[in-house]
Order: sequence, then structure tokens, then C-alpha cells
Amino acid sequence: MKLSTRTAVYALLPAVAAGAALMTLGGPAQAAEICGQYDRATVGAYTVQNNLWNPAGAQCVSPTGSGFEVTKAEGQVPTNGAPKSYPSIFNGCHYTACSPGTKLPARISSISSAPSSVSYGYTADGVYNASYDIWLDPEPKTDGVSQVEIMIWTNKVGPIQPIGTDTGTTVTMAGTTWQVWEGGNGRNKVISYVAPSAVNELNFDVKEFVSHANSRGFGDSSWYLTSVQAGFEPWQGGAGLKVDSFSSEVNTG
Repeated sequence: MKLSTRTAVYALLPAVAAGAALMTLGGPAQAAEICGQYDRATVGAYTVQNNLWNPAGAQCVSPTGSGFEVTKAEGQVPTNGAPKSYPSIFNGCHYTACSPGTKLPARISSISSAPSSVSYGYTADGVYNASYDIWLDPEPKTDGVSQVEIMIWTNKVGPIQPIGTDTGTTVTMAGTTWQVWEGGNGRNKVISYVAPSAVNELNFDVKEFVSHANSRGFGDSSWYLTSVQAGFEPWQGGAGLKVDSFSSEVNTG
């Protein structure tokens, strides 16, 4: 079944509340649970966000030295609609927050490489995807929603699928052959790359996916890379999901 209702709900995606709590973990990072709907925590060079934008119950995440764990994930939403949330860690600018010291936004044509890595910890329970998100915009946007979302689905558990339709094409990048889906949610265009089976780790150049998306009409090299993010979209459950480690660099020149 196509996720038609998901499109409508995604169009209502809110900006982070101005009063959202921001916590900074200095020195050796120690897990400190954040449970507010849009709470964030600064962990080293990155920002962890709870991002419970379509809540069905309480959700909490515990930041770690280089990632986070979902420690509470209550409630469920229909699998033919939008997920509950996107708990994630990011480099760049997303809604009203920029990670410390980020080089983003950066014009795509000026980026020589953007190496990134992520290691996921999955659970057998719940319905969810693991998604690495890449955001593009024609302007150097530091707040609000960018116009193109590139989603890399490294895993999916349960009867869910990306926004839009399967194009019937595949592409091999980062050592995996991905199914390509294309669509939109009424607010931004979305291109999704779906792994045929669970991928636990990615070590890749973000620009490879950006270039492929550009070649299919999702932005171009004059646009800006605004943020990269690694996290999960849970529809049901989600406690125990982990980003064990995350790194992101942007080299320009």
C-alpha cells in the first residue's frame, strides 16, 4: 500500500519549538537522557535531537560520546502514515539549531569530499527504519525545512516503505545496491535509497549520494548541503535502537 496519508502528515512537520531545551555535554560525554518533544543535546561536534514531531506517547534518548540510544519509545501510529519521530544525531543546521563548529551550509560545487560513517544498533521489536538523511536547499538555509531530502534506508522492520513510488531502478554506492524511490510530501521533494537487507555500518562520501540525486533532478551543484543526520523513524516501539557511532566531515576548496 502506498503511504498516501504519510504525505499529508509530513507536510505538517513543525519547526523546533523556540523554548526547546538544549543540553551540552562537556569533556568525556556521559549519557544524559532527554525527553522533551524537541529537546537537543550537544555531543562533541554534533547535535542529538529527540524530535518527537508526531507523538503517540513519550520518547527519550540518551546521548553518548559519539551517538545515542532510544531509551523510551511509547505508543504506535498506523504503518500507512507518518512515523512518530526522527531521533537522530546531525552535523549542520536543522530547524533552528546548528551543530557546533559546522561548515554547513556549504555550496555543493565547493565541496571536494564529505566523508561520513555511522554504525547502527538494531532491535527485533517494533516497526521502524534506520535512515541517514541528507538535506539540500537552493539557499544557505539555517532554519526551517530544506527543499530536498535524501534518505538512505539502511534497514526497515515491518510493513513500511518510503514516500513516493519505487522507480524500478537500482544504483550501487557505498558497497550496496539500493532501490531508488522518488516522491514528495507536500513540503519538500524526497529521494530514498533502500537497502535490500540490513546494513549495520556505512563508511561513504555523502557527495556520492548528492551527485546521484542531482542527476535525477533533486537539486544541482549550485545548491547547498545544509545538514547530514543519522537516526531512526519508528512507527511502533523503538526502545533500544542505537547509533553507536557517527562522524561527518565536509572538505571544501
